[in-house]
Amino acid sequence: MAGRGTVRASVNFNANQDAETLYKAMKGLGTDEDSIMNLLTSRSNDQRQKIKAAYKTLHGKDLVSDLKGELGGKFESLIVGLMAPPILYDVTSLRHAIKGAGTDEKVLVEILSSRTPQQIKDIIAAYRQEYDADLEKDITGDTSGHFERLLVILLQASRQQGVQEGNIEADAQALFNAGEKKFGTDEEQFITILGNRSAAHLRKVFDAYMKLAGYEMEESIQRETSGSLRDLLLAVVKCARSVPAYFAETLFNSLKGAGTDDQTLIRVMVSRSEVDMLDIRANYRRLFACSLYSSIKGDTSGDYRKALLLLCGGDDA
Repeated sequence: MAGRGTVRASVNFNANQDAETLYKAMKGLGTDEDSIMNLLTSRSNDQRQKIKAAYKTLHGKDLVSDLKGELGGKFESLIVGLMAPPILYDVTSLRHAIKGAGTDEKVLVEILSSRTPQQIKDIIAAYRQEYDADLEKDITGDTSGHFERLLVILLQASRQQGVQEGNIEADAQALFNAGEKKFGTDEEQFITILGNRSAAHLRKVFDAYMKLAGYEMEESIQRETSGSLRDLLLAVVKCARSVPAYFAETLFNSLKGAGTDDQTLIRVMVSRSEVDMLDIRANYRRLFACSLYSSIKGDTSGDYRKALLLLCGGDDA
């Protein structure tokens, strides 16, 4: 997956020079938003951390605090998001999802179903360091039932490796028996199989399931489950099929309809810009017959729109 992001490290990078550019863009009357966004969207996250350190050394001030003081609204959220190290950005997003008023299940679903086992382990360690708290405890204290159980399984980050050829048919049959074949649904089976098998194994199980049931796995989940559990199971299935396609759909849903889900839009654009944004764009074009670029352009405005389009990195019209 190397180099599938739209944001890459700048070749002739000079942290001190960049820190000076940002300082000049913010001091005096008015703020030069264009300079800020052009610079920060064309540096890797690692380079942004170095700019932050250089800024502190040169000016004795915290770059993120200065940016917050100069920018506002959604544009500020986006730029501040870009300044956080990726694991810490996930950690903060999860914390807000659990500790705010009510639980933002959408954030829990999106992050825990799409990150690699290693990333999940890093998130748990960083969460403990940042908040002196146990992420699993905080999540179980805030969720319940089958939804909670599957989140806990995902937090173990111990999916089987590779494909267990001998279990493909048995897994497909177990899922069929637990759902379509049964009056009522045996959620435990769905949770155990979808939560513990590798993505490669699950893709083969989905094919076998389709032959057996005559339905795609997603259709059965839609019919057999509901609420947060349904959302999480669907996300797990979609991420097993293709993480970029899952995020393409997540972005589409954040942009369509009345009003934009800006929190989701910002979270995905920030967290995937250096990872697989090119693949997300290609999937978006394939699935929705329009480009991500044109959707963002039509649905956002001002500096916020400009910065999002820079992260998007091009139009696949």
